Amino acid sequence: MMLLLDIGNTNLRWALARSEDAFEVEVARHSGAVPLDVLARWEVLDPPSRLIVGNVGGAAVGESVRRVAHAYWGLEPEFVSVRAAWRDLRIAYADPSRLGVDRWLALIEAHASVDGAVLIVDAGTAVTYDLILGDGRHLGGSILPGIEMMRSSLLAGTQIPRIESEPSGRSWATDTGSAIAAGSVQAVAALADRLFEHLAHEAGAEPSMLLSGGDADRIASAIQAPCEMVPDLVLRGLARVVRELS
Repeated sequence: MMLLLDIGNTNLRWALARSEDAFEVEVARHSGAVPLDVLARWEVLDPPSRLIVGNVGGAAVGESVRRVAHAYWGLEPEFVSVRAAWRDLRIAYADPSRLGVDRWLALIEAHASVDGAVLIVDAGTAVTYDLILGDGRHLGGSILPGIEMMRSSLLAGTQIPRIESEPSGRSWATDTGSAIAAGSVQAVAALADRLFEHLAHEAGAEPSMLLSGGDADRIASAIQAPCEMVPDLVLRGLARVVRELS
């Protein structure tokens, strides 16, 4: 049994991989360390044979994971890193180390599990978009502030009072709080639709779109193009890398 760990900017996602397709993902905010509720869950686990980690959350939380793994199971975590090429997947970045490992793992899983071109939208603290053709060529991507970061930066730079509000499902609103909420969601969704169209033109056929990340469900209904929710996309990519390296 392997313990798979996806450390994002804000959240820690983990799952026990007992088989190739059976994942039960748990999520917690990490605040730079392994949170107490995760420690409590891990303390009663049967010791995993391996701990595989993808980390974009920083060195502090990575070191916290290492200390816990040593203390609980006598394990050294295995941190995966980006490669310029993986099977027929080829990363567009001139310096692959500048691509987040979470994006790389999502690309691996998307390319392996979907026929044809794919747009990956990972909506978290930041929203990342990656485009990949069916032959494995990564075209590159775009990054936006996440929904909450977009709203917070607007409120911090203006005199608009903070109003807790969520969009009603329409693209516009009749009060300021709802207008900010709608605008942040529509901005993220509009770029997804635009990139989907560009990828369709580049591929010469309609691509697929995969949505992941903590805010995927908040943007799904605002996206016009067909899309599929895959909340554990990064963890599935992590499991696939481990299987193919073993």
